[in-house]
Amino acid sequence: MNTLTFNRTQVFIAACLGILIFGMALITLGSVQPFLKEKFSLSEADSGTLFSIMPAGILAGSLLFGPACDKYGYKLVLTVSSLLFSIGIEGIAFADSISALKASIFIFGLGGGAINGATNAVVSDISEKNKGANLSILGIFFGVGSLGMPLLIGLLKNYFTFDSILGLIGACTFVISIFFLLIRFPEPKQKQGFPLKQAVSIIGDKVLLLVAFFLFFQSSFEAIINNWTPLYLVDTLKLEKAEAILYLTLYVAGLTVMRILLGSVFRNLDGIKIMYVSLLSILAGLIFLKFSNSADAAMYGLILLGVGLSAGFPIMLGFIGTRFTQLPGTAFSIVLVVALVGNILVNYLAGVIAEKSGINSIMSLAFAELAGMFILCLLIGRTKISAQN
Repeated sequence: MNTLTFNRTQVFIAACLGILIFGMALITLGSVQPFLKEKFSLSEADSGTLFSIMPAGILAGSLLFGPACDKYGYKLVLTVSSLLFSIGIEGIAFADSISALKASIFIFGLGGGAINGATNAVVSDISEKNKGANLSILGIFFGVGSLGMPLLIGLLKNYFTFDSILGLIGACTFVISIFFLLIRFPEPKQKQGFPLKQAVSIIGDKVLLLVAFFLFFQSSFEAIINNWTPLYLVDTLKLEKAEAILYLTLYVAGLTVMRILLGSVFRNLDGIKIMYVSLLSILAGLIFLKFSNSADAAMYGLILLGVGLSAGFPIMLGFIGTRFTQLPGTAFSIVLVVALVGNILVNYLAGVIAEKSGINSIMSLAFAELAGMFILCLLIGRTKISAQN
């Protein structure tokens, strides 16, 4: 890599801005869903169908960004995807028909999925060492965007309409796309032609498959915590819904604080050792949630879950970035698509289990997922050690 052709600090700032705006916009759609239901007179079923379009767009963006980055470079992919993202947000804000709204949501997901993947890939690419630590710092900005946006909407909703707030986010995204256009990024890895055979061959790589399925469990585990924990707390501890959602912020706080530590204090520690400690933290968090009957224990459990889940994506993506230096974008695409599929499938499975066996059964699913993560982490550690020998 010719480090003289681009400024690492500028590229890192650009990636952080991209993931920040993605986090802001992603959480905003959930916040404005009631306004969209009212504007278009949507039923619950219509609303659910409408917002199932977004994961499809994110999945498509996650699939396409990698080969495009390797062939055409990060600048083009990030600029185009942020423009699509901006168009999607503005379309959601000002659409005057259901068909226009559906198209805008898909475009939003397409651009967002590409931004999410490309920002992670480029940070890994520009990091000669400590890839996992730098990806942890990147993850902080997604958390800041996700945490800060509900607060901002709460402050602005009495002064601005939801479409004005979305429009402002879309405008900010457009400005970021201009920034992407103006700075230099690493050169494309495959300027002379995309090596299709090499791309196909990495799908069978043992480490890539192990990491992909670890992230399948990690992503779906995060979905369980985000989507089902509030209902579990309401059902088991008889908390109010607002209080249960507030408890969930402790999980996010634990995750964010630990990623700060991973990017600073613990940045030189061995990634596999960090993962073993992280999985033990998840186990402790689940035990607190499952077998305690107090709100205080639930708080400790959620904090431990956030701490434990903080390392999965940055550490594992760091392994992928180190292993696949010729086609990093394509490798990232594969593992992120598998992770997203896990999120979608297990979230659906959790709904089926909750309906048939009760919300308490969700914890059993979480323990099963953790067991899968433990096994895969052990296999990844052994594979890395054998590769080094």
